Amino acid sequence: MKHELSSMKAFVILAESSSFNNAAKLLNITQPALTRRIKKMEEDLHIQLFERTTRKVTLTKAGKRLLPEARELIKKFDETLFNIRDMNAYHRGMVTLACIPTAVFYFLPLAIGKFNELYPNIKVRILEQGTNNCMESVLCNESDFGINMNNVTNSSIDFTPLVNEPFVLACRRDHPLAKKQLVEWQELVGYKMIGVRSSSGNRLLIEQQLADKPWKLDWFYEVRHLSTSLGLVEAGLGISGASWPGNASCALFFDYWYPIGGTRYTSNIGNNSP
Repeated sequence: MKHELSSMKAFVILAESSSFNNAAKLLNITQPALTRRIKKMEEDLHIQLFERTTRKVTLTKAGKRLLPEARELIKKFDETLFNIRDMNAYHRGMVTLACIPTAVFYFLPLAIGKFNELYPNIKVRILEQGTNNCMESVLCNESDFGINMNNVTNSSIDFTPLVNEPFVLACRRDHPLAKKQLVEWQELVGYKMIGVRSSSGNRLLIEQQLADKPWKLDWFYEVRHLSTSLGLVEAGLGISGASWPGNASCALFFDYWYPIGGTRYTSNIGNNSP
């Protein structure tokens, strides 16, 4: 059931002041008007929110339960209004985006830098999440939009492709595979693989595309973030694979990673929006 925001604010102020007279002054309304507003709210909820005496009012059990929720509701509403007004009048406020770690690591800093040049007063909040959580964040309006892989879709989400990236192999310069110009999938068999967790978009895409092969890769190390896997590669603990944009740079040795049969697997990254 919907209640006017003014009634919710009246409830919070009355609960904090414990006095109809003081609360009415703070709200700049008459005491009878405040009494009617609270009574109407209680009637709509079919529950008593306050215990009334001649000297003060106190919250009932139901009122105590409602108070923190009411405060949070008012806070979020006020923050939303602040951001909307600032963005409209002064190009201020905050934009929130959910983003897979691959995009955060490779090209997001450059994009944010250009955004800051255009809108220097708008703050940016980045939620680093896996593919499923990234989509859920957009669906539940936790994020304004997301940068995600297209292998996880939802009919309620629009996907706009931004970049189509090849998979590459990351290995030390002294690794046997570093001598090759092209590396096929089967050549990775027998080496310890360092991969992001099995629920990640890149990992799911690789496993789906190699599911029908008679051989399996040895996912020996599992990490949460790409930067961690590259650190293990540099330490010589194994090799790793990831989608790789052509304009990125890294001190490690990278070869493009091609599968058997010459078909090139790619990771399609784009923008999720509600």
